[in-house]
Amino acid sequence: MDEDDFVKMVEYLQKKIEYEEESTYSQTVIREYRNPANFGVLEHPDAVGMVKGPCGDTMKITLRVKDGLIRDGRFWTDGCGATIACGSMLTKMVEGKTPEEVSAITSKRLIDELEDLPKEHIHCSKLAVNTLHKAIESYHKD
Repeated sequence: MDEDDFVKMVEYLQKKIEYEEESTYSQTVIREYRNPANFGVLEHPDAVGMVKGPCGDTMKITLRVKDGLIRDGRFWTDGCGATIACGSMLTKMVEGKTPEEVSAITSKRLIDELEDLPKEHIHCSKLAVNTLHKAIESYHKD
């Protein structure tokens, strides 16, 4: 295989991957996992939650609370693209909210914000929301 054939093969595979993504995920999910917001871990957070999901993915959420409002949130995961999208969107959803407001966020609400998730990835939204709730519990304990 010469260099031109290799480049053509790579281009073909990339287009095939993009087509499969676009037929599986909403544009919002694709945007969130390709360019995730708030990926990382805050130093000296006021709240920390970490959960390992049934699929084996782990998520960690760290929050900074000031004057009763969540001012900053970060997530880390070793999970798939759908899990990354969930963490990204969820950390955007919590900024400026009280811990009590955030406690009411459900998996369904997160999925609505993402403009849907395939059935086989619903557990990713549950992992993110459960991790957030664990972080809020840790905030109330301290």
